[in-house]
Amino acid sequence: MIYKYAIAFAISFFFAASNLPKLGLNLVSSLNTVYPDGLPGLVLLLLRVSVGGLFLLHGYPKITHLRQWAESLKMPVFMCFLSAASMLGGGIFLIIGFLTLLATLPIFCSMAFAAYLDISGGKPFVSQDPYLIPEGQYKGPNGIGEPPSWEKAFMYCVMLIAIAVLGPGAYSLDAVIFGR
Repeated sequence: MIYKYAIAFAISFFFAASNLPKLGLNLVSSLNTVYPDGLPGLVLLLLRVSVGGLFLLHGYPKITHLRQWAESLKMPVFMCFLSAASMLGGGIFLIIGFLTLLATLPIFCSMAFAAYLDISGGKPFVSQDPYLIPEGQYKGPNGIGEPPSWEKAFMYCVMLIAIAVLGPGAYSLDAVIFGR
């Protein structure tokens, strides 16, 4: 069963990587060669830095406890390493706005795969709010927490698509290097 996931991930990664050489330098940094400034640029900066920071927060504990994370997912350590490294490296690149499209692709693959694992595991899209769950029906890892769902992975995918399509904005290294 694990091999099915590994093959799906490898095919997705290969497809994304094989299409990158066809893209021009401007497209590598963003699908949008216009770098909006003003309020739209500030909103893109906020989105990019927020998402990048969250992926740093998600990637660091995964890479520092790689074997434990791989065992909990019943996945090969190498695949978990790729996912954690994409979160760390992609998070840094998103924060500084460098090669933004390249930063979003591997993280998107990781989040799409996470959503797939949750869906195939029978988890709901949105779980019931913890305060509405009767006492004793759900206990998180430390006795508290939200029930599992694939809502968060889906929302990260949506945010990453927005960043990839809209570009990094004027307040980014991409705008300095590739801007016109």
